[in-house]
Amino acid sequence: MILFIAATYIVYRLAKTAYSKWKFPLFHPLLLAPVVLILIISMAGVPANDYLEASKWLTHMLGPATVAFAIPIYKHLPLVKKYMGTILVSITTGSVVAILSTFGLSELIHLKNDFIVSILPRSITTPIAIEVSKEIGGLPTLTTVFVILTGVIGGVVGPMVIRALSIKTPIAKGLALGMAAHGAGTNKAMDYGEHEATFSSLAMIFAAWITLLWGVSLIPALMNIAHFH
Repeated sequence: MILFIAATYIVYRLAKTAYSKWKFPLFHPLLLAPVVLILIISMAGVPANDYLEASKWLTHMLGPATVAFAIPIYKHLPLVKKYMGTILVSITTGSVVAILSTFGLSELIHLKNDFIVSILPRSITTPIAIEVSKEIGGLPTLTTVFVILTGVIGGVVGPMVIRALSIKTPIAKGLALGMAAHGAGTNKAMDYGEHEATFSSLAMIFAAWITLLWGVSLIPALMNIAHFH
């Protein structure tokens, strides 16, 4: 068990170092580390279930890690209160667009229903996306993969979009990164500054909360439409 946890930590740290040094998108630790770990586990002949069982406490830590994002929000609470209206409208709109656009594209390329429900929660943070996926009949493992891909792509492409659109304000940068790329986006927002990290954390948390409130009703309704057609 300790060996698996140590291997996971070491591989992740090496991947993070490589990404920090070369900034190559495929070296992003959320992409590179899993690939390297899969290769190591396969070459060692270790059953995947054994690795999952030994490292499951790391998955359980996702919840507390997500809660920790509330710290910068509390630190800058007066600023958050000042822009609360803008924040709520932006995040609610972003949540709706994320689900509807994912559903529309999935229907366009004729994905199977179980695949669609698994990727619809992709724009919220992993621990909550997993629970939403279970609630609506999705495959949590598949949901996790798409959440990670969404985060990595958003974390890499997001700064490019911010530069291309000449976005200057901390609130716009933070909300965009947190809404589009949840945890990975918030991590990137920290590179910009404390205010960006605060609004990104808020976007990530509120997006998950809003999706929990109405997403579990909207998603089944969309799937009924898909089934009808």
